[in-house]
Amino acid sequence: MAERIINTTPKQDGFYMPGEFEPQERVWMLWPQRSDNWRDGGKPAQKAYTEVAKAVSRFTPVAMCVNRDQYQNARAQLPSEIQVIEMSGNDAWMRDMGPSFLINDHGELRACDWKFNAWGGLVDGLYFPWDLDDQVAGKVCEVCGAASYRTEDFVLEGGSFHVDGEGTVLTTKMCLLSKGRNPHMTQEQIGHKLCEYLGAEKVLWLEDGIDPEETNGHVDDVACFVGSGEVACIYTEDPASPFYETARKCYQQLCSMTDAKGRKLKVHKVCCPAETVRIEKDFCIDRTPGSIPRQEGDLCIASYLNFLITNGGVIVPQYGDKNDVLALKQLRQIFPDREVVGVYTREIVYGGGSAENGTKGCKVMSYKQDRKIRRNCTGNRTEGGQNHEKCNRSSHTDGLHLESGRNPFKGSRFGGGSCPEGSEYRTFTGAV
Repeated sequence: MAERIINTTPKQDGFYMPGEFEPQERVWMLWPQRSDNWRDGGKPAQKAYTEVAKAVSRFTPVAMCVNRDQYQNARAQLPSEIQVIEMSGNDAWMRDMGPSFLINDHGELRACDWKFNAWGGLVDGLYFPWDLDDQVAGKVCEVCGAASYRTEDFVLEGGSFHVDGEGTVLTTKMCLLSKGRNPHMTQEQIGHKLCEYLGAEKVLWLEDGIDPEETNGHVDDVACFVGSGEVACIYTEDPASPFYETARKCYQQLCSMTDAKGRKLKVHKVCCPAETVRIEKDFCIDRTPGSIPRQEGDLCIASYLNFLITNGGVIVPQYGDKNDVLALKQLRQIFPDREVVGVYTREIVYGGGSAENGTKGCKVMSYKQDRKIRRNCTGNRTEGGQNHEKCNRSSHTDGLHLESGRNPFKGSRFGGGSCPEGSEYRTFTGAV
């Protein structure tokens, strides 16, 4: 059984969350099926998720978690190299409800299991109940064998913040100060909580996001870290865009900010789609008690910032828009050493997200006998020393179904290599 850690915080214990641009061991996803969120019983979205998973699996192993009644369907649609794990959930946003993995300077793995309430609970959440979603992070930790910190007194989603792994957190006031999450806490108290649980020193607060209705303005739609001291931000010159004012304001704010190391941020512009995406007239979406209905004309948050950085690749949402090609060009300039791959995800944005939102990456710091990375008190990393541990990954799942009883971590790749059981080379996980 994976341990629950109480009475201390990750920061006190020397753990921190690495940046998304660092190497990863595995990407986790949740299979879409909710008929009051996805049109046509989720079938078009399932095809889109399959394409995202296939694209990611070119660079990083993928684990797809599915409800019991969808296991056989998902297994049939997904290629054999993608692991399928039976795991109950209310919807399909692993980025938000999955764990935030942490590592320390000895390569040990832990995770944050944030309280989840469907983006606002009974105040302005999207559906009720959300009890199965709130258990997903703990179940993933159980599969990973990761000890975790549970924040029963603090609501947070993974898409509401980004980290650089060097002491800086990026988020929005619109989301984290919303009444449906932590109304008992001040901005200062929330910032302190983030630093304690993400192993950080400084929180950068943007005012707004572009999605006030569903996520209350998640930062992952507007900006993210793309490297040390570097961020990408949406930007448009079109006053008719629904994102025009927020995009320009976020860009201006970021240009004036410094990170935890005192570096002025280098800010890269990424375009917005030229055309607005909305729920269309002929969509068949169920209406059920306890969920906010999707209706014709509702604005969909199509953002090219919802890309996923994963090892040698960057998976970029495409919407059938004339700016799709421009977004790929801009991101290839930002990531010259990675392969930038576009995947058509318009069906996913109809359900409230895109390529990144459906994923949760397991970060991995890789150590050999003669190499160790550690951080000093300012968050800097230095090399030297030794670290030598046996690989000891457990396949214990406490009742979760693993296809054919396989360990989802066995044979994981890093730079074309692997980490077999009992080897003297170990990969350590953390998270997006």
